Amino acid sequence: MGRPLTERVADAAAPAVLALTGDLERPARLTVPDLLAWPQHRVRVSFECATSGVQHHRFEGPLLHDVLCAAGPQFDPGRRKDRLRFLIAVTGADGHHALLSWAEIDPDFGRAPVLLAAGIDDTALDGSGPQLVLPQDRCGARYVSGVNAIRVDGRYGPWT
Repeated sequence: MGRPLTERVADAAAPAVLALTGDLERPARLTVPDLLAWPQHRVRVSFECATSGVQHHRFEGPLLHDVLCAAGPQFDPGRRKDRLRFLIAVTGADGHHALLSWAEIDPDFGRAPVLLAAGIDDTALDGSGPQLVLPQDRCGARYVSGVNAIRVDGRYGPWT
């Protein structure tokens, strides 16, 4: 269990909901407080933003891999390569999209420490929803704010 964020922003509206769907045994609807149930990781990042230059932030939240594994991706665990056909589509409330491969976040392959951040700069993201954070990216184009949908899709590749 991670430590609570130091500052929680009061929001009269209901917390933002993230829908996990697709090829999952346990699709789910999660809020930022739900994301605090996973081990929390903290990262300091710098990335270039096309509209506002270089950004510097501290993010905290669970690894995307951990959250998706808890939802039970429908690949054959006995066949390591079966995971390679899975794609992860992330959508933000503003319509921004990013696409990742399962291999990119899998510890046996790319091992990228992609976060589903529950907080930014010690402020909880309860009202706006979590943020996709790719600390390894120099450009911030795949950072998605207000994530409201993640779809895991395994219909790609010759293994289907």
